[in-house]
Amino acid sequence: MNVAVLGAGVIGVASAWYLRAAGHDVRVLDRQGAAGMETSLANGGQISVSHAEPWANPAAIAKILKWLGREDAPLLFRLRADPEQWLWGLKFLAECAPSRNRANTAQLLRLGIYSRAALRELRASTGIEYDQLERGILHFYTSEAELEASERTAEFMRKLGSDRALKTPAECIAIEPALAPIRDRLAGGSFSASDETGDAHKFTQALAARCAERGVRFDTGVQVERIVASGDRVTHVEIAGRDAVRADAYVLSLGSYSRKLARPLGVSLAIYPAKGYSVTMPVKNLSAAWTVSLSDEAHKLVLSRLGERLRIAGTAELAGYDTSINETRCRAILERTLELFPGAGDPAHVQYWAGLRPATPGNIPYIGRTRYRNLFLNTGHGTLGWTHACGSGRALADIIGGRKPEVDFNFT
Repeated sequence: MNVAVLGAGVIGVASAWYLRAAGHDVRVLDRQGAAGMETSLANGGQISVSHAEPWANPAAIAKILKWLGREDAPLLFRLRADPEQWLWGLKFLAECAPSRNRANTAQLLRLGIYSRAALRELRASTGIEYDQLERGILHFYTSEAELEASERTAEFMRKLGSDRALKTPAECIAIEPALAPIRDRLAGGSFSASDETGDAHKFTQALAARCAERGVRFDTGVQVERIVASGDRVTHVEIAGRDAVRADAYVLSLGSYSRKLARPLGVSLAIYPAKGYSVTMPVKNLSAAWTVSLSDEAHKLVLSRLGERLRIAGTAELAGYDTSINETRCRAILERTLELFPGAGDPAHVQYWAGLRPATPGNIPYIGRTRYRNLFLNTGHGTLGWTHACGSGRALADIIGGRKPEVDFNFT
């Protein structure tokens, strides 16, 4: 069948890849001039399967209250006269319940394991390169309380197939020697050797090129204005200044903007934009720079090595659709990095970035069907779009083709 994919981020392009592999004719629409130019442009780089706990957890409420009023807070609610924000916030609080947190964690882990396997198969079959490293991900803790909480989560995840293991400070430094200067501050860490890192932007653009070689059509620089339906089917998509796009099936993968297009159709998506920031700078001192991807639990930062670049990303700011860069928050990320790893990167050539993550209250994405027979969803992945891209795209292609996905997940 003819399938129109709305959105050319990592989720949309992965969807296009697997749909084309299944034999469908695929057309991808995006407002940017090339694939992967918005939320996929400069994220943290982690394929973080075993450290994928939802933001909504029993400890989150106390942390949010502690961070109120701090401009550099890891999670910042900028309260607005926006009913959608308040409704999302109330749903977020409900997802913090221990039972909901455990259920969400299990779903995210199962999807992550499946997606990582799909990525490895894709990489083996295509030879795609994107500054990938298979050296695991190490979360390090400077608080004994957070380390103990991590062990409880790790034990739960190991029962579900994760290889996440607790590490002593000495073991953390053996895994990543760049941590040696903060030896006295380390409480320990948790390490998943099977996790990976890589440049999501490079991956998305390289995969888009391979899609195009296989016949996928990319219409870039086009603004999707409205999805039009009649009865139980979508009839066409309206494009600003161009003819309508008609297809047999449609996939909505427009990240934070998916909610806006779905709402007029009566499809309610609990997605709210969570602005994240990243800092990228060239490696300055090889001996001081990390090569294993790290997560600084105290400041909710992820640190990845992308070739000769250092990428540090984190924080979440719920402030509507504002994409402007808050330099205070970016400088806080940079200062924390230089404090932990003095001399590792070159701040004279730093690049700041901000992007909107499509966050759901429990971090669970929408993948699957809608009330319309030919409208499908692959959106709402929050901080885990890169982690779950291949698995989500593969599962969605199965659903559209009438097959049952291989992963145990609550599809829509």
